[in-house]
Amino acid sequence: MIATKLFKEFFESEKAGGLVLIACTIVSLVLTNSPFGTDYQLFFHSKFAGLSVEHWINDGLMAIFFLLIGLELEREIYIGELSKIKDALLPLLGAIGGIVLPAGIFLMFNYGTETQSGAGIPMATDIAFALGILSLLGNKVPTSLKVFLTALAVIDDLCAIIIIAIFYTKTLLWINLFIALFIFGLLLVLNRLKVRNLIPYLLGGIAMWYFMLHSGVHATITGVLLAFAIPFGNGDEKSTSYILQHFLHKPVAFIILPIFALANTAIVVSGDITHTLAENNSLGIALGLIVGKPLGIFVVTFLAVTLGLCKLPTDLHWKSIFGVGLLAGIGFTMSIFITLLAFDDETIINNSKLVILLSSLAAGLLGFISLRQTLKQTAD
Repeated sequence: MIATKLFKEFFESEKAGGLVLIACTIVSLVLTNSPFGTDYQLFFHSKFAGLSVEHWINDGLMAIFFLLIGLELEREIYIGELSKIKDALLPLLGAIGGIVLPAGIFLMFNYGTETQSGAGIPMATDIAFALGILSLLGNKVPTSLKVFLTALAVIDDLCAIIIIAIFYTKTLLWINLFIALFIFGLLLVLNRLKVRNLIPYLLGGIAMWYFMLHSGVHATITGVLLAFAIPFGNGDEKSTSYILQHFLHKPVAFIILPIFALANTAIVVSGDITHTLAENNSLGIALGLIVGKPLGIFVVTFLAVTLGLCKLPTDLHWKSIFGVGLLAGIGFTMSIFITLLAFDDETIINNSKLVILLSSLAAGLLGFISLRQTLKQTAD
């Protein structure tokens, strides 16, 4: 399997970005639990142009992150690993298994309680962290495994966006939503008219983001919609989509996601952590990410291959798929993102973030150990 230049670039930026995310998370945790903790948190709650700094990061900068995810997904669908149904089915079905089972485990502990809205938390995979851990295994990792994890995580994030739009929209202002969708329609018309200049798409995207922000639907949806409005052409280095995707890689990996980590991992560690981890909400998140993710991905893909719906690449083994399933349990960015939408209570949000962090760390370590052992056996 030959990886495209843009995929390699995407993988390289994401894996390096994952290491930067780890550093930013450590800095944020240390500052929050230091004498400067109160001032550090107050900074992100300070207002700028009518919105808090945290709001600008989570609704504004993250829309750019989702724009990059959308562009990558578009490329995979048109000319990449998702362009052939047989190839696309493996990560697609794996992603579905890795969404349904974690949500089911969470609801098993939380259905009918005030925390049941957190069912979306263990569904997501953090691309940057997952690829960052995978990169630590070096050249022993088959390209097909990198592609499988990337495709799985991208599909995961797309499903997370859909879930956010459907289940985490509390009130709708229809006029603003219709205006946002009307702008999206105009951008699609520009696409059909073969307008290749990026400027009208970016200006239209900003306007669409503004009205989506004030519609009740989460504004980050704009990023994915804009990605599919931008002309793809034949996907070569001169195409509008390629140019923008190439440009966004490093700012997203090294600026946007680290800023998100600094703003959203300001977790206060206090009280009885054992009691916190024993709460139903915590158990649902932890077991959903650490157990539900790998089992859901493994079982569904195994059944799909057994039934002949798709095939396993020749250089992959089922142990590798399970190891990647463990890495997919690194929820971090997306899990924290959904936590902020699911809950209003600051204590529940803080405790959920702590559990997400610990669960993602456990999933990453287990995935790394599992894959290192599996790849070593394969090499021998």
